[in-house]
Amino acid sequence: MAKYYENSTVFNYSWEQVTQGFWNRYPNPFSSHVLSEDTVSREIRNGKLHSKRLLTKTNRVPKWGERFFKAKSVNIVEESVVDPKERTLVTYTRNIGFNKIMSVVEQVVYKSLPDHPGKTIAIRSAWIDSSVYGFGTAIRAFGLDRFKKNCAKTVDGFNFVLQHMFPNHPAALAAAASTTAKDHHGSKAQKLREAAKHASDQMKAKAEHLVQNLSVKG
Repeated sequence: MAKYYENSTVFNYSWEQVTQGFWNRYPNPFSSHVLSEDTVSREIRNGKLHSKRLLTKTNRVPKWGERFFKAKSVNIVEESVVDPKERTLVTYTRNIGFNKIMSVVEQVVYKSLPDHPGKTIAIRSAWIDSSVYGFGTAIRAFGLDRFKKNCAKTVDGFNFVLQHMFPNHPAALAAAASTTAKDHHGSKAQKLREAAKHASDQMKAKAEHLVQNLSVKG
């Protein structure tokens, strides 16, 4: 039975900004697993923008999975529909190849939050399945765990891109201030650690000196 996963993320940017950023997600520091992206087709139908892209991602697996997954990368088809009238961006992704071993189908709906102008919610749904007899349960569990970790990277990467595309946006300024504060805190903590180490070294030196004096007297 396929594993189902759902979560939602709120981006502190307008739907227009999120939609614009969507096409510029890669590369970013959190997407090292994404090797390439290519647009296969793009057209407007009934006032909606339909796109299809091909992504290539790394396919790292644990030792026990090497008997099933031998390829170093996997191809992902990403189809999307932008509806400017309804202000929605819906994406559908699925892996091609190795489907019987593990298939991952994902849908993400990006839409404005009615009660929170300037914010966009992304509702993510995913289905992970495997048809490998005797190992299906383990492969589904592995696929679900990896999918969750990649989701976190996806969100971090998307926020990184949005912050750099719209540097004067309040969310970007807040993120920059938070990073500066963390760097300052980290620098201060490092100085405290160095001071503590210096004091500890001094105490050790004094202790060794005392031991040596006692040894001489003895």
